[in-house]
Amino acid sequence: MTHGGHRSTDARRWGVSDPQDPDAVRTANAGFYAAFERGDLDAMAEVWEHSDRVTVTHPGWPTLRGWARVAGSWDAIFRNTPYIQFVLTDEEVQVDGDVAWVTLDENILQATGTPDVGDADTSELAGAHVAAVNVFVHSRGRWRMVVHHGSPVGG
Repeated sequence: MTHGGHRSTDARRWGVSDPQDPDAVRTANAGFYAAFERGDLDAMAEVWEHSDRVTVTHPGWPTLRGWARVAGSWDAIFRNTPYIQFVLTDEEVQVDGDVAWVTLDENILQATGTPDVGDADTSELAGAHVAAVNVFVHSRGRWRMVVHHGSPVGG
């Protein structure tokens, strides 16, 4: 039942995600970047579908297929990234049935170098710009990521 356009708000309050609601996809996408910024492997695992059909292409990496390889890539990134922050721009969400995709630009600030070597922290902050596509499928009442593809943008 819809009262004054509150259907999606009421559905989210009860833990049900309307598969046609772009805001539910935006929430899932935001969860991906929150897990990434925190370096939280458990939270990242909650975002992704755990199947052989998932793929990730990190900038400069070959495409990795299957949950085990995707999870391993996040573990390696988190262990080697002491700090990362995303400012997301030009985000567009498209929903088509049980599939949704988000196109956006990732404006990234991250630590580079070697943190905490002896008494000296030799890490520095560097910026990067990545064009990304994130694909989600709606299953069992939730949007789960099945594809993340990031491509560096020169500049």
